[in-house]
Amino acid sequence: MKRILANDGMENAALQALQQAGFELITAKVPQEELPSKINEYDVLTVRSATKVRKPLIDVITRTKLIIRGGVGLDNIDVEYAQSKGITVKNTPRASSLSVAELVFAHLFGAVRFLNDSNRQMPVNGLSQFNDLKKKYAGGIELRGKTLGLIGFGNIGQETAKIGLGIGMNISAFDPYVKNAALKISVGGNDVNIAITTVSKEVVLQSSDFISIHAAGSTEVLNAEDFSKMKQGVGIINCARGGVIKEHVLLENLNAGKVAFAGLDVYEEEPTKNAALLSHPKVSLTPHIGASTKEAQERIGKEVVDIITAFFNA
Repeated sequence: MKRILANDGMENAALQALQQAGFELITAKVPQEELPSKINEYDVLTVRSATKVRKPLIDVITRTKLIIRGGVGLDNIDVEYAQSKGITVKNTPRASSLSVAELVFAHLFGAVRFLNDSNRQMPVNGLSQFNDLKKKYAGGIELRGKTLGLIGFGNIGQETAKIGLGIGMNISAFDPYVKNAALKISVGGNDVNIAITTVSKEVVLQSSDFISIHAAGSTEVLNAEDFSKMKQGVGIINCARGGVIKEHVLLENLNAGKVAFAGLDVYEEEPTKNAALLSHPKVSLTPHIGASTKEAQERIGKEVVDIITAFFNA
């Protein structure tokens, strides 16, 4: 019987499906420091973002032949090194795309109407300063008619674009690996294909009212020079990876007024200890929950089951 270590958990339906298929599932988490001594008890390792699969762990593997990241990114796994050792590495790139895209818009809708700050202020000052707060938060704006810039136009970027198009936004997208995309949107029960041609990064920076990052990996993609090219009062959303924006650079631009607001789901360090970021009135915060919807986890689980069964039935 093949043994699977689901070290960062697995959706219940997926667990049951794999058990019914004859696999033995272990969901008790093995601490990172104990993995080297335990890994060879398993044929398959599944992880999310918590467990790291780096060279020292890979070097001791003799039994495990399949590693699966339940999610989009693979930055917590040394993929090429694992593959060089004969280990197959897979992920589930499409399963959580819609969930992340919807979180982008949760941040956007909240930010343009100051929900993050008004929710802080109302319980404290709502009774004594209601009319003052009403005036303070009366200058919101609509998203319709504005330009949404996307840095990265893969699965998640394209799902984000679909939502933006659906509410009447203009889309400006940059991706060095994607030139054209046909986005299928349902309008009145009918599917409509909308063609998007990507543009240069500079065009996105200069033309966008809001910029959402969807680049793979954690390499910096918006630096201080990039911010200087943006519109005054731009909004920034990062539901991709911590590190694609340096937090001190973002804070500098927020405090200078160049950036009107930021919505963040990911951080350079998690959990973040950046007090200035945590308390900033122009920052909307979520604790890395982009893929954490019931539907996304069900889709991830199904893809993981399909990967494992196909691997051992090949």
